Amino acid sequence: MKVEHPVANLTQRSTSSLEPGEDSLASSMPVVHSGPPRFRTIKAIALNTFRETVRDRVLYNLILFAILLVIASIFVSELSLSEESKFIADLGLSAMTIFGAVISIFIGVTLVFKEIDKRTVNFLLAKPVRRYEFIIGKYAGLALTLLLNSSVMALGTVLALVYVNRGMSPLVRAIPAAALLIYLELLVLVSVALLFSSFTTPMLSALFSFAVFVIGSLSPDLKVAASMSRSGTVRLLLTTLYYLLPNFSNFGFIAEASHGQTVPLRMALSAALYASIYVLVLLSATVAIFQSRSFK
Repeated sequence: MKVEHPVANLTQRSTSSLEPGEDSLASSMPVVHSGPPRFRTIKAIALNTFRETVRDRVLYNLILFAILLVIASIFVSELSLSEESKFIADLGLSAMTIFGAVISIFIGVTLVFKEIDKRTVNFLLAKPVRRYEFIIGKYAGLALTLLLNSSVMALGTVLALVYVNRGMSPLVRAIPAAALLIYLELLVLVSVALLFSSFTTPMLSALFSFAVFVIGSLSPDLKVAASMSRSGTVRLLLTTLYYLLPNFSNFGFIAEASHGQTVPLRMALSAALYASIYVLVLLSATVAIFQSRSFK
């Protein structure tokens, strides 16, 4: 019996219908020969998304990060060894969060819109590619991009600390686990950006995602403000935001890591479980909204 490859069929169908010179994800989608058919399709979309994002933005982001570390080392050269190490650790982890958030939001909100705007989504969503495979593939591709970005930044921070301290130190050993928490935070932020991009424009999606990121980072303050408020309406609003929006403070360990503290195992497992549940819920909502849209 002859088994047709779903991604190969998709590529042939899309390239035969596209006009010459049109940039299409479908026309450049790699053929992957391992795993079940559904997984092969998701993997193909993810790898193509990964290549596009790395080629377009991440390289410049990493260059900027390297320049930032060099400039920082010049300005802190007169500090004591302990102060310099703390500054570099704090700078590296903070830059990882900021640059990662920028990538998560501004690339995440355009992943789906770009395919809709170029009308390549009409070919990608033709059988046998299903809409949930398209969303999951896009998410996985950007997750790989963030993994590369975070890994390189964490490695650069570790190498800078090793150089400053002339070897390993508790501060150096604290960086990888703290970087992992930041990566989990970015995974949640990407799912937020994808959710907004499924039903609104990139501009509004970016604004909404940024607002969620800021409010989620201040989540503990929402609970305190709600308890101090005398207005029932304000208290209800703040409490709703506290429980509805992601609590990004669950992933915050930059200050502690900058002082050489290692992420407790219980906190790491709790953060991973929290991120997994949140991503699953948000991606399910994104798929449900995307299923209801018509692209004809």
